[in-house]
Amino acid sequence: MDMTATPDSLTIARDLILRPGGLDIARVDRVLGEVMGHAIDAADVYFQLAREESWALEDGIVKEGGASIEQGVGVRALAGEKTGFAYSDEVVMPALEEAGRAARAIAASGAQHALRAMHPASGHDLYLPVDPGAALTDHDKVGWLERVDRATRAIDPRIVQVMASVASVYEVVMVATSDGTLAADVRPLVRFNVSVIAEQNGRREQGYAGSGGRFSLAELVADDKPLTLAREAARQALVNLDAVPAPAGSMTVVLGPGWPGILLHEAIGHGLEGDFNRKGTSAFTNRIGERVASPGVTVVDDGTLARRRGSLNIDDEGTPTQCTVLIEDGVLKGYLQDTLNARLMGVHSTGNGRRESFAHMTLPRMTNTYMRAGPHEPGEIIGSVQKGIYAVNFGGGQVDITSGKFVFSASEAYLIENGRVTAPIKGATLIGNGPDVLTRVAMIGKDLKLDDGVGTCGKDGQSVPVGVGQPTVRIDGLTVGGTG
Repeated sequence: MDMTATPDSLTIARDLILRPGGLDIARVDRVLGEVMGHAIDAADVYFQLAREESWALEDGIVKEGGASIEQGVGVRALAGEKTGFAYSDEVVMPALEEAGRAARAIAASGAQHALRAMHPASGHDLYLPVDPGAALTDHDKVGWLERVDRATRAIDPRIVQVMASVASVYEVVMVATSDGTLAADVRPLVRFNVSVIAEQNGRREQGYAGSGGRFSLAELVADDKPLTLAREAARQALVNLDAVPAPAGSMTVVLGPGWPGILLHEAIGHGLEGDFNRKGTSAFTNRIGERVASPGVTVVDDGTLARRRGSLNIDDEGTPTQCTVLIEDGVLKGYLQDTLNARLMGVHSTGNGRRESFAHMTLPRMTNTYMRAGPHEPGEIIGSVQKGIYAVNFGGGQVDITSGKFVFSASEAYLIENGRVTAPIKGATLIGNGPDVLTRVAMIGKDLKLDDGVGTCGKDGQSVPVGVGQPTVRIDGLTVGGTG
């Protein structure tokens, strides 16, 4: 059964968002009609209610606990390439009407477009419409943080600091559009983070692990998952205490599976978003049908993966998400689209219209972006390298969308010598160009892995949850900035 098409999601949205302010679907339809009474190509009304809760522990003490409720409505009007947008944190008819008047102020004289009759839209059934934080009491949440702190410190006496946090979001959205779409979605989201600092002979190193997704906190802590995260964070910190300076120069780099897909997301994924390509500012502009990567490289964006952090039943324009093939066997196949850029480029939306909140305009954004598996065993890939580095985890990075140039720092990496992973290294920085790197992919592993559900993507000042992933990948001739 499609969750977004059932009365349940719409009923939840009506009860929590519309009815407290004296609104109903007929009044929302009336506002859309008033906006479309001018020379507007399309319009939509986006309602959102978000309840967030978080707890944070440091040095054995719960130093932060907070809860917030945010709600509001945004009205958007589209005329050609122009967008009129206004929002209000009051979900009442006068505020909705005022936002509608402000949004349609972009209209010029011209033909009017008809408003279509409202009808419920179908979507996916990827997660349960539950309040994820309600599954545990506050006492239980704090108890898990304290348990993680004790267990982590007991691993090794060199661990001097433990920071842990747990957070949940219960988000309800409803979208009404001028093409008649009426869709609602109830989106749970949880996350547990553990950060560890270890010290030895005056040297301090950090390790991090996290997990999350679109399910309840009870599921997040099942099977002692937070303790597994604690052990992983401690392992990283302790490994880095023994790290030697990273080499520098052009060399073979093997990227591990899972989270290293963040490099793919940043250096390549953003360049495949529709707005950058419509405006001609992406390194991939006007290259559909061209070879942009080595044979065997297939990159997709899939918003339909059940319970994943980046997944959505519908995007923020009411369009069902989908699995979009961006690059297939090295050939560029398409871009990620929202409705505005799709209309201006003469294509269909791919269900990638996303916004941080009701107070932000929709942009084409990634959901879960990853490279599909290849034919090689991971050990075979490592064994093929005589001298290089094996990058397992990444920290921060910077990317220029226009040129595709990137700089990423590896938070956990190792030397590869004579086909074997040897000493851990510190200070390795990967420097390159996204489109160029795709052509340097020499081997792709069978071990496709998605990240553990911790990714957040920023664009134009907006942050949204995303997922990344990839198998083990060998890249030849990548520039490494080192400290050795």
